[in-house]
Amino acid sequence: MTRDDIVAMFERRQEALARLDAQALAGDHTEDSVLESPFAGKATTGREAIAAVYESYFKAFGDISFTQEDLLVDGDRVALIERVSGTDTGGVMGMAPTGRRISYQIAILYELRDGRIARERRVYDFTGVLLQIGALKAKPI
Repeated sequence: MTRDDIVAMFERRQEALARLDAQALAGDHTEDSVLESPFAGKATTGREAIAAVYESYFKAFGDISFTQEDLLVDGDRVALIERVSGTDTGGVMGMAPTGRRISYQIAILYELRDGRIARERRVYDFTGVLLQIGALKAKPI
């Protein structure tokens, strides 16, 4: 893939995120793709399992939005920085919905193979997200 092809792919992904289209997002992955995300709790392998991770996140945060801040392309590796915002209206990881807002920055590292995502690693402050929705309590220092 050329750099322009990769940029176009990630523009399509942003459109799919805006539609909360888990199937389109998972369709960008190879059949044996691996997704690493604190939300998933473990490495997730395969398109169907990855689609389920997207769907559960969209269900938990029904008004979720993603704002791309930076996209870096280096050959078959891509780094994406985004701002994620939403409201816990569907419950997170089996917990009851809190109605609380979240907002956090995420770095997503991708490895591409044959025009698709072979590996996706999401790096963000998951503990901070749990604090924002009230699943964890902490006292300020």
